[in-house]
Amino acid sequence: MTIALEVLPDREAAARRVASLVAERARDAVERQGAFSLALSKAPPELLRTLAEDLPWPSISLYQVDERVAPDGHPDRNITLIISELPRAARASLCPMQVEDPDLEAAAERYAAELPPQLDLVHLGLGADGHTASLVPGDPVLDVRDRLVAVTEEYEGHRRLTLTYPALGAAREIVWLVTGESKRGPLSRLLEQDSSIPAARVSNICQRIVADSAAVEPS
Repeated sequence: MTIALEVLPDREAAARRVASLVAERARDAVERQGAFSLALSKAPPELLRTLAEDLPWPSISLYQVDERVAPDGHPDRNITLIISELPRAARASLCPMQVEDPDLEAAAERYAAELPPQLDLVHLGLGADGHTASLVPGDPVLDVRDRLVAVTEEYEGHRRLTLTYPALGAAREIVWLVTGESKRGPLSRLLEQDSSIPAARVSNICQRIVADSAAVEPS
């Protein structure tokens, strides 16, 4: 499996490139099949703001890759940023993870049932510790193979709901957005498919990384 890599000059240019890829895939899918499904990780504002108002939003379904267990409106929640930065026309397309539910396992099961059989596009980020989504080093959720959505242990102060490897592996395409000097080591290991980091265990034949120059090891 080979992962394509695009390097842009800076974080903003990389975010705009991912937004343009999302728009291109969305328009093509809606024209071809009448619908498009996108799962968003915690995205930088530059990416969310650049998604065009004139995309065919009524035919687009927006899902979350992962979410922190915190009250509605909490600043640590991914959905808080997504709602504040997405174009207004896109907000009706959102399908948020219901992490306020006291029964998180039931919430995960319900969210899995709402997912399409195959997501058209998944946006992923990369942590400095090599995690992606909320698939973090040492968490038992890394071994889940029988569910599309699972509940993690606490990580950086929160338990989380996350898409699992089977959900990510089934997607039609994965686009990574990787920016910042702190990502140089993890990005190098992801490109080498070093399975010692969780991100490199994503098994999908169609993956593209869009990175800024700061995230790429100097040659």
